[in-house]
Amino acid sequence: MERTETAQQRADAPARGSGCLHSLGASACADCRVRQISICSALDDHELTEIDALSHPTAFAAKATLFSQDDPASAVFNITEGMVRLYRLLPDGRRQIVGFALSGDFLGLALLDRYGVSADAIVDTKVCRFSRSTFTAFLDKKPHLLRRLHEFASHELSLAQDQMVLLGRRTADERVAAFLMSLVERFARIGHTSITLPLPMSRQDIADFLGLTIETVSRTFSKLAKSGAIVVVPEGVRLTNLPQIKALATR
Repeated sequence: MERTETAQQRADAPARGSGCLHSLGASACADCRVRQISICSALDDHELTEIDALSHPTAFAAKATLFSQDDPASAVFNITEGMVRLYRLLPDGRRQIVGFALSGDFLGLALLDRYGVSADAIVDTKVCRFSRSTFTAFLDKKPHLLRRLHEFASHELSLAQDQMVLLGRRTADERVAAFLMSLVERFARIGHTSITLPLPMSRQDIADFLGLTIETVSRTFSKLAKSGAIVVVPEGVRLTNLPQIKALATR
């Protein structure tokens, strides 16, 4: 019988890969490709060496769970590669996806002692994992890092407010367009500027995030394709008329 790994065992497990190249030496953090867009951008070279010593680079295969809703919040994660779905399970068993985390995003620093959401890797994903208690102690000595985390939290709050408007006031076409534009902006932040937008999440994931049915999401993608705004390709969509999508997203 296959053994199920608990959240605590996952938090205490040894490193299983390297996203920030930490295994190559003490100065590897300085060469991390997401450093400048992550919380680590607030740290100088000496402080990077300090945080490097606290980090456990960890790899999660696609569909693996980083942490689960209501589990003890024993670790925090800085994503260095891949994509993660964040979701809550409702009392009736339904799933509400609350976001998709990309490289540079920081996860798990809950206000309470338990995680408020679950996090699953959508594709093979690499993170820098920290013990929550160790990271909190480090944070207490670095007020500039705390300010950087507050900036992240403020940005996440703004995204949550945008999501409320998206779900409450927009048509299906506008929701899908806004979703695509949001990903365009976020991927550009990590250096992806191709007109082909990766969509590794499933149509059901998109539907759960946008408060739509999977049939409505599929019809909307087909409608955008017929209008010439996008071309659906195996890895995602090719944005052939970005101004049209942007206009629809900002109505």
